[in-house]
Amino acid sequence: MSVMLNDLIEATEKKLKPWLFKDYAPNGLQVEGRREVRRVVSGVTACEALLDAAIAADADAILVHHGYFWRGENACLTGMKRRRIGKLIQHDISLIAYHLPLDAHPELGNNACLGKMLGFETTGGMDADEQTSIGLTGRLGTPQPLEILGKQVEQLLGRTPLLVSGGNHPIKTVAWCTGGAQGYIEKALDLGVDAYISGEISEQTTHFARENGIHYIAAGHHATERYGVQALGEWLSETLGIAHQFIDIDNPV
Repeated sequence: MSVMLNDLIEATEKKLKPWLFKDYAPNGLQVEGRREVRRVVSGVTACEALLDAAIAADADAILVHHGYFWRGENACLTGMKRRRIGKLIQHDISLIAYHLPLDAHPELGNNACLGKMLGFETTGGMDADEQTSIGLTGRLGTPQPLEILGKQVEQLLGRTPLLVSGGNHPIKTVAWCTGGAQGYIEKALDLGVDAYISGEISEQTTHFARENGIHYIAAGHHATERYGVQALGEWLSETLGIAHQFIDIDNPV
């Protein structure tokens, strides 16, 4: 079964509502390919390895969380960018990207998916406007020490997280925001949770966690953001009747 590219974009945007967000890159169709879509390949980042895998899979469109044309980057189509976009155009493949809308969606978003995988009971958003909040808060069914929750994260994500202890207290409440949201630890502290989970860590994050008594788990940017794009791809497949395949290009970050 196939669907027109415009209809695919219309259905996706109705679901994710990208117009609600002030983002760092354009959301939606970034590179236009063939008008008819039978097969979508999804992945975290539109790197050249994902493009090659999608070409081999005979994809009509590629759906990603991290696309192109980021604010402040060099706009010239040279080097790596020229090779990537050249392959899309040569093979008539569309590139579709959703960044913050795919972090924030309450059903298909990276944070919603990660919280569900970890068994958290979601209690709200980290931001005042819950419709656009890219981080979530929740509670654990049973209080756990940092090391036990860290082991659970490792088993689910297949990656050893970095754990920063904020003291000896067990974890009853938690906040989380996938990807490069280590700076949100300040919001997590203000919300009064016992622990905060994100993808990356900065040098100052360690000291902030230790000195403010909040546990921190750095679970990996790529590892925490594999699930929203998969959920969106599966939703498109079920809704529109097209084929979908998630391809994971390893990234240790």
